[in-house]
Amino acid sequence: MTASIPSLAGADWLVAPAVRRVFAALAKGGAEARIIGGAVRNALMGVPVADVDFATTAIPDEVAARAEAAGIKVVPTGIDHGTLTLVVHGRPFEVTTLREDIETDGRHAIVRFGGDWEADARRRDFTINALSVDAEGTVHDPVGGYDDIVAGRVRFIGDPDQRIAEDRLRILRFFRFHAEYGRGEIDADGLAAVMRARDGVRYLSAERVGQEMRRLMIAARAPETVVLMQEVGVLPVVLAGIGDLAPFVRMVRFEAEVGLEPAAPRRLAALACRVEEDVVRIVERLRLTNAERDRMAAALAAARAVIPPPGDRHARRALYRHGAAAYRDGVALAFAWSDAPVGEARWRELATLPDRWAAPSFPLAGRDVVGMGGAPGPGVGVVLRAVEAWWIEHDFAPDETALRTRLQQLLAAEQ
Repeated sequence: MTASIPSLAGADWLVAPAVRRVFAALAKGGAEARIIGGAVRNALMGVPVADVDFATTAIPDEVAARAEAAGIKVVPTGIDHGTLTLVVHGRPFEVTTLREDIETDGRHAIVRFGGDWEADARRRDFTINALSVDAEGTVHDPVGGYDDIVAGRVRFIGDPDQRIAEDRLRILRFFRFHAEYGRGEIDADGLAAVMRARDGVRYLSAERVGQEMRRLMIAARAPETVVLMQEVGVLPVVLAGIGDLAPFVRMVRFEAEVGLEPAAPRRLAALACRVEEDVVRIVERLRLTNAERDRMAAALAAARAVIPPPGDRHARRALYRHGAAAYRDGVALAFAWSDAPVGEARWRELATLPDRWAAPSFPLAGRDVVGMGGAPGPGVGVVLRAVEAWWIEHDFAPDETALRTRLQQLLAAEQ
């Protein structure tokens, strides 16, 4: 039974001045324009709308001419596939001419432009991504996407095998969208199709795989979705190895217990990394950034510093040595590796230590050593580290005066 689709007329994002300006520019000459895809889906789901993408019956040259005539900046971001980006008051809007695929190899498609809204919708991936809305707020749903939104179901449009053959990235998008928007059991036909096509993930670029996995890692239903991906043989292809499911699931529960914001690098470390060599493999496989690599490696190092769960003094040392961000990641990772029950008081205390205690800064520097008569050179660092170690051993209690006294004592002992 088809549910009654509500109107989106009056929605803040639809009546925003920049959006209305794009509609007005595209309407010149009798062309039709609608907002399509994620903005419509999110609005109907009650999820915040971020990117607003347009589709139009106007061909790219016409889009560019009309936008320029309206004083809108035009950027040819995907001209071969009919996509231009219009920039209004610094805000970008992708505008794509209606199209049909005429040839595809599973990674790239050759398209031709058209004016058939239903044909354009049927070439998209999932029903929930094929809804569109016109300037008046009327929602158009040629493939039954709204029923799937109401049901919390992620379903391929038409034949799942054909949709995947057109773009193998849809294997991962199927799981990612289920993790973000699905409720209940995953669509059986879609799951069967991705199982048949799973080896196709091997031929996707690492960048595309990484983009999907980052979003999947922090999705609301990431734990059960990742478990399912392993069961059907997709996750081992993605990771080039078997995922460590139990720590991943425990990590997610621990984050919720102690109020940690989900983070893809932290969760990937739990899922796939025990040693630094694992970090190198995952970074390469998913083409992660240097910052993500460093965060994962820092989490591993900090985790080792809190295994087994230390007392308060040693916990403060770990927080000082590793910094608050790495320390929090490390505690979460160490818990994920442990067999402690979620909610155990000691682990919660460790995780919340940065909220109760700010690690101090060591107040001395090399100039202090030289100023007290120390010889410039490598020995300066040696003396400073000795003073710092003494300070840490005394639980950061000695003040700067006491530290200077200790420095004088060490320098005198060297003479």
